[in-house]
Amino acid sequence: MDNQPDEYYILQTLNGNVNSYAFLVEKYKHMVYTLTIRIVKNREEAEEISQDVFVKAYEKLNSFKGESKFSTWLYKIAYYASLDSIKRNKRQLNSENIETVNEIDFGNVQDALQNLQDKERKEIINDALLKLSEEERIILTLFYFEEMSIKEISKVVNLSIDNIKIKLFRSRKKLASILKNVIEPRTINLR
Repeated sequence: MDNQPDEYYILQTLNGNVNSYAFLVEKYKHMVYTLTIRIVKNREEAEEISQDVFVKAYEKLNSFKGESKFSTWLYKIAYYASLDSIKRNKRQLNSENIETVNEIDFGNVQDALQNLQDKERKEIINDALLKLSEEERIILTLFYFEEMSIKEISKVVNLSIDNIKIKLFRSRKKLASILKNVIEPRTINLR
């Protein structure tokens, strides 16, 4: 069933097959959650927004024209729902570790050390991302973590392609600077 294009499931859903929409939810739930948590920085709120996004997308599915990919359309809904939530709350949200680390059965010490290094690397990157502005975080997340094209990002955040390129360049530079300031002192202390 999963080798069909999204349009197939959309058409099936519009024709009353709710299971087809469940397939789309399953396919994109992680993507939507990842975006929302990176914006609102609160697990419970991100889960609630993600659910609302799929409900809203279901209700508006007949307005999806296919001019962009379904994932881009869904991202746009998630992006604006997250921004609306922040505006509604108008409070400082608690930062929370974005990546959850699953418990792993460590076979040997080397695997354990590698896992700790990976976890530390993720924490360093997450902390650095949280130091960026909301817009910078979103653009970097969409480009690197969700592997969206600049054109797709442009549609999601309603900025021109040239503007996205400039913001992406500046955001990368800023993130690199933040990471350098975090990593250099650690390497100096290890010597």
